[in-house]
Amino acid sequence: MPTLVIADYMTRSVRSIPVTSSLAEAHRLMRKNQIRHLPVLDANRLVGIVSMEDLHLIETLKDVDSQTVTVEEAMTSRPYTVSPTTALRVAARHMWKHKLGSAVVVENRVVVGVFTLSDALQALTDVLAPKPRTARR
Repeated sequence: MPTLVIADYMTRSVRSIPVTSSLAEAHRLMRKNQIRHLPVLDANRLVGIVSMEDLHLIETLKDVDSQTVTVEEAMTSRPYTVSPTTALRVAARHMWKHKLGSAVVVENRVVVGVFTLSDALQALTDVLAPKPRTARR
């Protein structure tokens, strides 16, 4: 079997959010697109990632107004990044060891995708029961 790489399974139609956006806007974007992770950008530069879990956690704090608090206050400021050519097993092992729900896929300093646990489960399914693949999002 050939070496599988992140590009084989990453979600390419990545949605991102500006660092100054509110938690409420992040929620709307996640619900609309049925996603759980958003790369956070500042002037098109990756500065973090925010997950649905991050949003829920910060919103449990007293006096947090999701309309005014920004994603910068909820994001992880050092997201795990990989290139599209990173071996799938390398990224999956790192995510497992560090209990990460996603990796941001970056090429030439540009966010080109996201690799999530859902993508990893699709890869596992394909490895365990190979069948012809269809184009991903």
